[in-house]
Amino acid sequence: MHKDSGSSDTSNYLGRIRHRKRPSEVSADANKANGSKLLVNDSNKYKSMLIRTYSSVWMIGGFTFIIYMGHLYIWALIVVIQIFMAKELFNLLRRANEERQLPGFRLLNWHFFFTAVLFTYGRFLSRQLVNTVTSDKLLYQLVSCLIKYQMFICYFLYIAGFVWFILTLKKKMYKYQFSQYAWTHMILLMVFVQSAFTVANIFEGIFWFLLPASLIIINDIAAYFFGFFFGRTPLIKLSPKKTWEGFIGASVTTLISAFMLANIMGQFQWLTCPRKDLSTGWLHCDPGTLFKPEYFSVPRCMHQWFPWKEVAILPVQWHALALGLFASIIAPFGGFFASGFKRAFKLKDFGDSIPGHGGITDRMDCQMVMAVFAYIYHQSFVMPQSLSVEMILEQILRNLTFEEQQFLYEQLGNIFQARQLLQA
Repeated sequence: MHKDSGSSDTSNYLGRIRHRKRPSEVSADANKANGSKLLVNDSNKYKSMLIRTYSSVWMIGGFTFIIYMGHLYIWALIVVIQIFMAKELFNLLRRANEERQLPGFRLLNWHFFFTAVLFTYGRFLSRQLVNTVTSDKLLYQLVSCLIKYQMFICYFLYIAGFVWFILTLKKKMYKYQFSQYAWTHMILLMVFVQSAFTVANIFEGIFWFLLPASLIIINDIAAYFFGFFFGRTPLIKLSPKKTWEGFIGASVTTLISAFMLANIMGQFQWLTCPRKDLSTGWLHCDPGTLFKPEYFSVPRCMHQWFPWKEVAILPVQWHALALGLFASIIAPFGGFFASGFKRAFKLKDFGDSIPGHGGITDRMDCQMVMAVFAYIYHQSFVMPQSLSVEMILEQILRNLTFEEQQFLYEQLGNIFQARQLLQA
């Protein structure tokens, strides 16, 4: 009896020791209870910040070089990014055991991906492609034919993939295969189609690609540093590291940066001129009224604080404020969506290709949302709504054969000659 009671007392004592919290656990609970702890006081975060800063510098440097090289190189960069994003997302639901029983099934995902590439870029860049080959009659006829039947070709490729998928269905694997099929289409819809709008922005003028992308980068960096040094109040449960201080500080920084960057970028024709073909030569064009300065007088009451009597503002700077507002308030929800997605799959990051940042998808979540908005905003509020010569020419080149174009040319010549005779 004494032995039993002694063992019971010993076990109770050991139980108390076993459940006694270590100092690290106590501090963690205290930190959780105290939501006002600054992230800057966490010394372990400085190493992460240095790695993140180092990789960011390299990315910004490489990005600047690609911008200098021109439209085609930026397009190539976007395609590479899309391939890496697709690879990261395809691997999320991949199961090695099932993949071994389905040889070639992974290739089907890439078949759908490159079919989407052909369809999307064929629609966006048909005018630039035709303008590039106009000097060669045979090549021009070939390209015109491909553009005319491009939608049918892409549909045939998609149906081929659909039939391929049906033929690969295996018993006891149906659920996995259909989930992969649906997952592939969601990737193409949510990732590829959205990021493809970026390429359309590029050929409207690098300005309409570079400014929105830069605003997302600035917002991300500003949110990180404001949250790091001043963050106290959690913003959203999906992303515990995001704080109201970081969100508000980044919003103000992004709006100021949008107004200033638009003025700086608007001075360079390399950024403002649209590219109408797929060449890599230097660009010269009339910048248009958006990029011509308007002068505003400074009120006399402000002369003692403001050294200039008038200021020059480009009209595009007002459009930049709209882009900045979207980049600071709405685009971050693309990141919150990605955070919720990763939580659903119990992932920290989509990949590890960028030190300190995670995968390519982790850096592009907000960029995709911003790219679509920039394209729609440009088409709605910046592009002229009436028919332009370029738009009419695009329809002629897309829908008429070479012989029909020659006939149209001759008919226009006859009309001009008749008008000249009437005027004489």
